[in-house]
Amino acid sequence: MQLSAATGVLALELRGHKDRLFAYPGILSVSEQGSFIVVDYDKQRDIHRRDAEPERRVHSKYISLAVRRQGRVALHEANGRTIETGVTGDYSKARFAVIFVHGRGGDQRLGMNDHTFGGNFNRLKNLMLLNGGSYLAPSVKSFDDKGAADVRELVVAGRAPVVLACASMGSIICSKLANDPAVVPRLAGMVLLGGAPDMGIARSAAVKARMPIVFTHGSYDTVYDWQDQKSVFDRVRRSAKNYPAQFVLFDTGSHGTPMRMTDWKQTLEFVLSR
Repeated sequence: MQLSAATGVLALELRGHKDRLFAYPGILSVSEQGSFIVVDYDKQRDIHRRDAEPERRVHSKYISLAVRRQGRVALHEANGRTIETGVTGDYSKARFAVIFVHGRGGDQRLGMNDHTFGGNFNRLKNLMLLNGGSYLAPSVKSFDDKGAADVRELVVAGRAPVVLACASMGSIICSKLANDPAVVPRLAGMVLLGGAPDMGIARSAAVKARMPIVFTHGSYDTVYDWQDQKSVFDRVRRSAKNYPAQFVLFDTGSHGTPMRMTDWKQTLEFVLSR
């Protein structure tokens, strides 16, 4: 692994962590350019056989809990408010960082839980530490300008390029920050997991700057229809030749499937190599 002097982001393959367990279980189709991928999802296999307690506690082979020694909950003061943030690694010294924004009804505990979502957040934390990165999961109190301002403060507080990952309603924060002149230069990319479709992101400053974006979505999502989000992706792709965007669709997956099934190693390598 190395850093590109020109872009400040990772240029080579990341060191892996439990890659065989977390790789996409089957690719059903891939577009000619490799930008639209349909992944096989099976609830019996990917929840009931993966979890000791379905949707509550994954089998132990999927997690490595030593990462907890470098985790903590930090309180960040900004905008007259206190932002409670789960942190793994040293953000001040990180080579790159992932900031995860939860959806409605969540807080920092969702993104820091090692056992839920099939152990996928535990894997993400381990990947970050193995590759000199840091992971932050703030509690976002509202998905409006105030919430966006709080996440903005976290982005600009560090020096490392940031991958901003937003789930469900949290994608509203990503959309708002995609036009923030202080934030866009600090971003290495965005990941939208079951996000709320917003065609405005296709006209954003981030897209004009060719910032990489990965969309992951379940085809049976009843909260935000995948085809509406695919329309956003298509508009982003049409904004420039060979635009660095990828859409991963989990066939029969529900609204929460992207948080369980997104292959973070593949996703981060796509974003950070562009």
